[in-house]
Amino acid sequence: MRVRSWLAISTTTANDSTAPFPKSQKHLVPDTSSSSDITGSYTSISDSSYSSLQSNLSLQTLPSIPSLQKISPEDTANFSASHVCITSLKPRPKLPVGCIAVHQNLLYAASAHEINVYDRTTWTVLDTFNNDDSSSGSVKAITFCNGKIFTAHQDCKIRVWQLTPSKRHNLKTTLPTVNDRLRRCILPKNYVNVRRHRKKLWIEHADAVTGLTVNNGLIFSVSWDKSLKIWQASDLRCSESVKAHEDAINAVAVSADGAVYTGSADKRIRVWAKAFNEKRYGLIATLEKHKSAVNALALSDDGSVLFSGACDRSILVWEKEDSANHMVVTGALRGHNKAILCLINVSDLLMSGSADQTVRIWQRGNDGRYGCLAILEGHMKPVKTLAAVREDDQNGTVSVFSGSLDGEIKVWQVSMSKPSSPLDLQKWKL
Repeated sequence: MRVRSWLAISTTTANDSTAPFPKSQKHLVPDTSSSSDITGSYTSISDSSYSSLQSNLSLQTLPSIPSLQKISPEDTANFSASHVCITSLKPRPKLPVGCIAVHQNLLYAASAHEINVYDRTTWTVLDTFNNDDSSSGSVKAITFCNGKIFTAHQDCKIRVWQLTPSKRHNLKTTLPTVNDRLRRCILPKNYVNVRRHRKKLWIEHADAVTGLTVNNGLIFSVSWDKSLKIWQASDLRCSESVKAHEDAINAVAVSADGAVYTGSADKRIRVWAKAFNEKRYGLIATLEKHKSAVNALALSDDGSVLFSGACDRSILVWEKEDSANHMVVTGALRGHNKAILCLINVSDLLMSGSADQTVRIWQRGNDGRYGCLAILEGHMKPVKTLAAVREDDQNGTVSVFSGSLDGEIKVWQVSMSKPSSPLDLQKWKL
């Protein structure tokens, strides 16, 4: 498969406006029962794990889409994986963990409106911020750009923070900024209807901001108000707003070439990019295969593969090929038995978190099929958010951070290795 750019494709520019509040299911998180805690135990993928995986395949979610995963130990004999939960963090008060993010040696974890910052060496809390502003609502996303921390909130705003030398976080401004509002508030054309008898500036989100991502000096935000907004990192001004979907938007991802992917409760994924010689983002493609709300998106490092997770329990794999000018679905990864709530891709590993309280780690083989290398268990409620960092390329060690509605953050160390001899291979098969 060879990757090519689609940015020269001519597109129709989407309407530059903000939409009304959605009336939808938005992001669905079903209630679940508890499971046992395996903190401190090492686990390798085994015959019983594969039996469970194969049993779950009988759910046959999206039966028209072929399965891409390997389902027997022989299929994944080229790799082995072990994992251990090295610590479990319990922010106080114990509230559902909404999002986590890693930046350098710091772990950011948001519980409701409060954000705790942990030292990844000692796991001590270095700072707690936004704890005095409960009116902001829960924190939905955290990202980093130009030395600043950007947080998305339920109160429709994006807050910008500065990390001080003493590891404290000071609020610098809120997006849209006061200057940006004043610059646009005079002209009536800058206002859009968000509901009957109510208008807002088009630079303002009209519902919870649910996702943030950064690329090449631009910040992309999505919201339950159905819009995608683009912000300039240099001056923090909103440069564009697009009515992107017919329902709440739950996820956003951007590739290195600037293509933006949005996933919505309308069951669709849409792809946005600037066509050649165009100044605004236009619609490139609409990807329609999911049968329920799209909750999570992740891209491979080179942007050639898109992963999408939804309430239909499947992870769809989309690939860009020479024969098509947009992403096409190549198959599904099945095994979770409840909604997919979060996805993250690190190098050649895909991590998925689900309302079934587990995290699965997938790896693609040379044949294009995926093996489920590990199943991380121990959370008592749905896994809402994931972060991951490759710690050692040579030894294949990855740190995985999972946040759950049970109020805990688990820190996992996952190690991958290849059998070094025929004897090791035979042991792995056994």
